Amino acid sequence: MKEAITRTDFNFQNQKNVYHGKVRDVYNIGEELLVMVASDRISAFDVVLPEGIPYKGQVLNQIAAKYLDATADIVPNWKMATPDPMVTVGHYCKPFSVEMIIRGFLTGSSWRTYKTGAREICGVPVPDGLKEHQRFPEPIVTPTTKADEGHDEDISKEEIIAQGLVSAEDYAQLEDYTKKLFQRGTEIAAEKGLILVDTKYEFGKVGDKIYLIDEIHTPDSSRYFYADKYEERFAKGEQQKQLSKEFVREWLMENGFQGKEGQQIPEMTPEIVESISNRYIELFEQVTGEKFVKTISENVLDRIEKNIEGFLKERSK
Repeated sequence: MKEAITRTDFNFQNQKNVYHGKVRDVYNIGEELLVMVASDRISAFDVVLPEGIPYKGQVLNQIAAKYLDATADIVPNWKMATPDPMVTVGHYCKPFSVEMIIRGFLTGSSWRTYKTGAREICGVPVPDGLKEHQRFPEPIVTPTTKADEGHDEDISKEEIIAQGLVSAEDYAQLEDYTKKLFQRGTEIAAEKGLILVDTKYEFGKVGDKIYLIDEIHTPDSSRYFYADKYEERFAKGEQQKQLSKEFVREWLMENGFQGKEGQQIPEMTPEIVESISNRYIELFEQVTGEKFVKTISENVLDRIEKNIEGFLKERSK
């Protein structure tokens, strides 16, 4: 099994700073470019787990690159190039401080909220009598705040505008882009025999222009169901066969961990790590319809650094 890359500490020419997120290491090059390294770190319940997952970074980076290209006609995006299987380089954007989450089905955290008796999700009313995994008549947009540390918090459109997090004009544009991206993602998923259940999008600005940033339609940011047995399973009240990171959350919950204070992360044995890695590769192949090609190098960090430096040098000519 390949060694998991859980941290990078590069120092590139004209580098202003580096931000180590939950999963990605983001290098700011001259307030002009962002170099985003998709590490093999894995997070759940807003907690970074102690073991990295081999090939996870490559899976996420390559899915995101594919779907950024497939949606560039809807909204401009930050991606310029992928000089390494684990790296995307793109425009430096000032991010909006909210994440745009869109849900086509009542599942995951929205179902957990609904079960407590709540009939409103992020200011969006939802009716009584719904069942787990039920399709909404229309997809609903349920934004969250974007926390640098700790948990993102649910927030309504009205609160976002009232707090000045996003202007009313920009929010209307973000919501329009979100719905169109979700529709495109739904159509692409259907071609692969999948249902895009819910996902999140992040946006930023260069000057007055809005860009789609970060990742898109990956198993870390999205949930998929297999389409062929969806109706049958739903009618019987059975759990859906999913393609998402939810299987990691379920394993954690089964072992008494939901990211709450005092809870202990269960041991991630080599067998658990390998099984998660294999699931991510399966996710890649199902979501893209392509065979996953493992990029094997003796020293992955050296390869990443060399490929980034090569791109930056070529661009500066």
